[in-house]
Amino acid sequence: MISDELPSDWQQQANKYLVNSNYAKAINLYEKAITANPQNKSYYWQLGLILLLKGQEEEAQTTWLLGMADGEAEEVELWTEELIQVLATEANRQLTKQNGSIAWVIRQHIREINPTDINNLLQLIDLSIALKNYTGEQLTEYKIIELLENNTVIEVNQNLLLHILKKLLVYDPKSLSSIEFSSVAIPRIEERNTLVNSLIPAIYQIAYSFAAVGVAKKYTELLLNVAPENRELLRTVAQFCVELTDYTLGLEYAEKSYSLSIDIHEKVISHFQVCRALITSRGADQKVKETLDRQESLIQALAAEPPQKLSTVAMRLYNMGFFFPYARDCPEKNLKIRSQLAQICQLNLETACQEQTSKYSQRLNKKNNVSSQTKPLKIGYLSHCLRRHSVGWIARWLFTYHNRDKYEIYAYLQGAENRNDSLQQWYINQATKAHVYGIVSTEVAEDIYEDEIDILIDLDSTTLTNSCSIMAMKAAPIQATWLGWDASGIPTIDYYIADPYVLPENAQDYYPHKIWRLPQTYVAVDGFEVSVPSLKREDLGIPSDAVVYFTAQRGFKCNPDTARLQMKILKEVSNSYFLFKKFGESDVLSELLIDIAESEGISSDRLIPIEEVALEEIHRANLGIADIVLDTYPYNGATTTLETL
Repeated sequence: MISDELPSDWQQQANKYLVNSNYAKAINLYEKAITANPQNKSYYWQLGLILLLKGQEEEAQTTWLLGMADGEAEEVELWTEELIQVLATEANRQLTKQNGSIAWVIRQHIREINPTDINNLLQLIDLSIALKNYTGEQLTEYKIIELLENNTVIEVNQNLLLHILKKLLVYDPKSLSSIEFSSVAIPRIEERNTLVNSLIPAIYQIAYSFAAVGVAKKYTELLLNVAPENRELLRTVAQFCVELTDYTLGLEYAEKSYSLSIDIHEKVISHFQVCRALITSRGADQKVKETLDRQESLIQALAAEPPQKLSTVAMRLYNMGFFFPYARDCPEKNLKIRSQLAQICQLNLETACQEQTSKYSQRLNKKNNVSSQTKPLKIGYLSHCLRRHSVGWIARWLFTYHNRDKYEIYAYLQGAENRNDSLQQWYINQATKAHVYGIVSTEVAEDIYEDEIDILIDLDSTTLTNSCSIMAMKAAPIQATWLGWDASGIPTIDYYIADPYVLPENAQDYYPHKIWRLPQTYVAVDGFEVSVPSLKREDLGIPSDAVVYFTAQRGFKCNPDTARLQMKILKEVSNSYFLFKKFGESDVLSELLIDIAESEGISSDRLIPIEEVALEEIHRANLGIADIVLDTYPYNGATTTLETL
C-alpha cells in the first residue's frame, strides 16, 4: 500500500534526486514510503544509503538496523545480502562518476557489515591505491592475507585479484605485506599464462626502476612455484640470480629454460642466459668460449631461416650477441652477428608496428633537409643510464657545453621512474624537456615523434633492448649511436660516433652505419668528483714502498689469458701486489686468479680482493692506492681509464 502523499512514480523521482545529489528530497520520499509500508525492507536499504551519501553515517546505520530488527536469523542473512548489493551497486556508480572517495566510504560500510567479503576488501585496496591513501597496513588490517591463506572455499573474483596483484607490484612492491599478499594470491589465479604475462613487466620494473633485483627475484620465484616450467620465468630468475652473484643457481635456471625451449629463437634467448651466468662467474675461459661458440651456431641457424611472426618478442634478440666482444678480438665477426640479429628484429618489428612506423616514415619524408632550418635543432638523447652510471658521469659534459642558442636538448630517460638519483635529476634540469619512463615503456617513440626531434642520439646500443626497438621505429630523421657501447647494427641508425683512434682505419668496411669521426676525441670530460678513500695500504697489509697494481674489471671482462700476462708482470716486479674487485659470494673468478698466480710462482698473499663500495666517488678515491691500473683485453676499460687519468 502506498500513501496518498506519494505520487505513483515516486521511486523514479527518488532515483532522479539521488543521481542529481538532491538527497534531502530523496530522503523525504523514502521516509514517507516506509511510513506507508514499513514491511518493505528495500526502502530501508535505499534510505540508509541516501543518508550515508548525505554524510549522516550514524542515521544510515540506524536505518539499516531498524529494517532488520524484526527478522529471524535466516531473514537477516538474506536482507544483509540485499543491503550489500545495494551498497555495492552505488559504489560502482560513484566510481564511474570519478567519485572514488565516496565509493571508498560506501565500501567501508560494506566491510563493517561483512568483514570477510574478500572481493569488497580487494575493491577497498584498489580504491585506497587510487586515492593515494594506501599504506600497506590495510592488507593486515582487513585480514586479506589471512582470508586468502586459510579459506580455500572463498570465492574470489579472479580478474579483480590479478588486478590488485599488478597494482601492488607497481605501487608498493618492496613492502613485506605486498610480498606476503602475492604469496597467497598467486596460487589462486587459475589462468597461469595470463598471470605470468601480466606480472613480468612489473617485475622488471621492480628490478630496474626500483633498483630492487632481490625483491623482483622473490616475486619471480613465487610465480615459478605455480608455473615451474615457464621458460620466461626461468630466464628472468636466472638473470636476477646472476646479478645477485648467485651464479650456480642462475646457471641451473638458465640451463633448465634452454632444455625446455623448442623454437630456435627461444633457444637463442635461453642459451644467452647460460652464457651470461658462465662468463659473469668465471670470465672468458675455455668453457665459456665453447658456450659462446654454441650461441653463435644457434644465431646462425636463426639467421638462416629468420622468423617473421615474432611480433615484439623479437626485440629480445637484439643483444643475443652481447658477450662475444668480451671473449674474442674479432670486431668484424661480432658486428656481423649483431647486424644479423638486428635485421631479424627489424623485420618483425615493422610487421608488428606497421601503422606506427608508417606514420613516422611519412613525416620524415617531408623533412629531408634538417640543415635548412633556421630555428634551433632539437637533439634528443635516449638512455637508461643518464644517472649515477658510467654513461651518466661522462655524458654530462656534452649536456653542459651544448650551445643553447643553436640546440634544444630533449632527454628520454628509461627506467627512471621511482628512482631517487641526484645525477638523473641534474639531467632532467639541464634538458629543454625531459621524459621519464619505466623500464618497459611503449610510448617513447611516439613522444620522440611528437617532440619533432631532428637528431636522436642513442646512448644504450644493445645494453637495453627497449632502446633498440625505439631506434628501430625511426621516429627521428637522423639517428646516431654514441658512447654507451659498440654499434648495434640496427638498420635505421644512420651514424656511429667515434674518433680517429677508437676504431681502426678500415672500420667502415664492416660497420653498417656511417662512422662519424670527431676530429680529436669522441669523449671528453672536465673531471670527476672524488670522496674520501675507504682503502689504506696498512689496512691491507701492503708495505708503503710496495708497487700496487689494480684492476677494476667486472666478471665478464676477466680473461684468463690477460690475467696470466698480468701475473707475469707481477712476477717481474718484486715487492708488488695485485688488487682486484671481489666478484660475489660464489667467487670462482677469485679462485681462478689465485690459481693462475700460483702457476706463475706467485704467492696468493700478493693478490688482494677488495669489496665493492657504495659510491663512485669512493671508488675513485680508492684508485689512489694503486701505482698502476691495468687495463682489460679484449674488451678494454673506458670509465675507469678516464677516472684513473
